[in-house]
Amino acid sequence: MRILLVNDDGIHARGLVSLEKIAREFTDDIWIVAPESDQSGLAHSLTLNDPLRLRKIEDKKFALKGTPTDCVIMGVRELMDGAPDLILSGVNSGHNIGDDVTYSGTVAGAMEGTLLGIRSIALSQGYNWADGVRAVPWEVSEAHGPGVVAKLLETDFPEKSFVNINFPNCGIDEVTGIEATRQGVFTYGLSMEKRHDGRGFPYYWLRFGREIPDQKSHADISVLQENKISVSALQLDLTHESFRSSLEELFSKG
Repeated sequence: MRILLVNDDGIHARGLVSLEKIAREFTDDIWIVAPESDQSGLAHSLTLNDPLRLRKIEDKKFALKGTPTDCVIMGVRELMDGAPDLILSGVNSGHNIGDDVTYSGTVAGAMEGTLLGIRSIALSQGYNWADGVRAVPWEVSEAHGPGVVAKLLETDFPEKSFVNINFPNCGIDEVTGIEATRQGVFTYGLSMEKRHDGRGFPYYWLRFGREIPDQKSHADISVLQENKISVSALQLDLTHESFRSSLEELFSKG
């Protein structure tokens, strides 16, 4: 088996170490193409107006000055002499759940792999804050990741579909199970925080102020709060079928 690893946290991210540990449970034929710097929140974006600078770190391991999507394309179309059997994207520092999947570069890595016809999986690890520093229990994804991925490899993925795995923020032995989930929902309160630099000129930071409303059954958000591993089946087709039918009826009236 040949596996391509990508992420959005960058080539130096601790989660990439965890991802490689998971991948090596299956094969030694591992390729890594990760962004030169943190590309979190860039979603499924492409670099179209700047050159893509590639840096070889060691055999089969590269850093690219580009997005996670760029990394997948670079690995599959340029660096590898044959398409990988599997693309793993992550392990992200922080969950990619609910509406956040639309912003996630980690999820986008799996999306791009899916567009290329390759079985793809995104992986993310929850964390908390301790003394102002992220305390990420990487050992949870390292311990449970291989088993979840192995189980997924037993089944075929439908065309244009991929899987989004999220590990709970808890200890290894505190994981209570694995659940097939659906995308949950956040109530967003995005705002701009205005600040001033040393010369008095204004600049802005985006601030997230969100709440968690009641969720549908098997929502990823709820499942993770129960210390379960969330495994979500996602698809590239964004068509809302019932709404499309309504529009068809609307426009057929002339």
